[in-house]
Amino acid sequence: MFPYAITPDIAHDVELLEQLRMRLDARGPLPRRWVGRMRRELEAEAVAASTSMEGVAVTVDEVRRILAGEKPREVSVEDADLVRGYADAMRYVLLRADDANFRWQRELVLAIHSRVLADSYVKEAGRLRSVQNRLLDRRGGRQIFIPPPPEQVPDLIDGLAEWLQVSEEVAVPVKAALAHVRLAAIHPFKDGNGRTCRILASLVMYRGGFKAKEYTSLEEWWGAHLADYYGAFGCLGEAWDAEADVTPFVAAHVRAQVTQVQALSLRQAVERGIWTVLEDIVTEDLGMEARAANALYDAFFGRPVTNRYYREISDVETVTASHDLRRLLASGLVAAIGKGRSSAYTGTPELGRRVAEGAGVADSRFFDADAELTQQREEIVVALGERLREAGTFDSM
Repeated sequence: MFPYAITPDIAHDVELLEQLRMRLDARGPLPRRWVGRMRRELEAEAVAASTSMEGVAVTVDEVRRILAGEKPREVSVEDADLVRGYADAMRYVLLRADDANFRWQRELVLAIHSRVLADSYVKEAGRLRSVQNRLLDRRGGRQIFIPPPPEQVPDLIDGLAEWLQVSEEVAVPVKAALAHVRLAAIHPFKDGNGRTCRILASLVMYRGGFKAKEYTSLEEWWGAHLADYYGAFGCLGEAWDAEADVTPFVAAHVRAQVTQVQALSLRQAVERGIWTVLEDIVTEDLGMEARAANALYDAFFGRPVTNRYYREISDVETVTASHDLRRLLASGLVAAIGKGRSSAYTGTPELGRRVAEGAGVADSRFFDADAELTQQREEIVVALGERLREAGTFDSM
C-alpha cells in the first residue's frame, strides 16, 4: 500500500535526524525543574498548534492556562475540553510507549482518538465512521479527496497496525511519515482525524528511539506552514487509491522534522540558559525557593502570572503563592496589574537587565539596558543564540 521511494533528499534528511538524535541524547541529564518546565511549554505549543489547525481557535497562552486549571473567558467550554482532551491523548501515548508489552493495534488508535475528542459521545469519540466522508477545501468548499468507503475502514486500520508492528526495516522518520499519510488517507473518523494522525506519527518516532522532548511533535511546524502541510497530501489524488505514490509526502514530513528539531533545539538551549539565570536570581539573590523561577520565567516572556496559575505550576497552596509573588513584587522584578481576582504580575525592565547580567550579555552589542522588557527579551535571545552558534554548539548541519 502507498508505494514510495527513498530519494537522495529523503536519505540525507534521515541521516541528519539520526545525527541530531545522537547529539541530543549525548547532552547528558538536564536539570529536573527545567525538564518539567520544557515539557509543559512544548505540550502547550503542540496542543495549541494542532487544535488550531482543526478550527479550535486558541492561543498558546490560553492553552497554557487551561492546562494549569484556569478558565480563560475567551475560550468556550467545548473548546477547553478539546484542549484538555488533546493533551490527555499526548500523555496517554507517552505512557503507553515504553510498555514492555506494547503492540500496535486498532484499539490503540481508537483510544487515542477518544481522548483527542475528550470522550465526546456526540462527536463519536473512539468510534470508526459508519458513513462515507469527503474532504473539502475549507476556503472554497471544493471537494478535494474521497476516503475509502466505511466498510473497508476496520480492515484498513488493522492492516496499518500490523504493518507498524512488523516494519522494523523502515527508517523511523520514514515510518512516521507513512503512518501519518496512511491514517490520513483512510480518514477513519467523523472528526479528529488530523489530530489523531499527528499524535500517531509522534508515537512512531518515540517508539523508534527519538525520545528527546524536541521530537514531541511536529504540530508547531505544521501549524506555521499550513499550505505546505495540506499541499503534501496532494500526492494522494482525488480519491482513495492504495497505489498512490506518497514519496512527496514522505519527503515533506521528514524535511519538516529536521527543520523543527534544529530550530527547537537552539531555542530550548537559549531558554534553558535563561531559566538557569532566573533560578540563580531567585535562590542566590532573593533567597527564595527555586520554584519562584516559574513566575519569573513567564513574566520574562511577557505572560501575566496570576496566583492560581502560579500555584498550579509550582504545586503550592494559595498562601504560599501569594507570599512568593509579593516577594517578587518587592524585588522590582515584576509589577502588579489589575485588582482582585483579575490581578496578575508581569515582568519589568529590571528583570530584563538582571537576566542580561546573569547571562553575561549585558555588554553585548545586542542589549539596550534602557529599553522596555519586550525589546530587552528579544535582544537577550539573539545574543544567546549568537553565542551558541559562535561556540559551534549549533549549526545548520
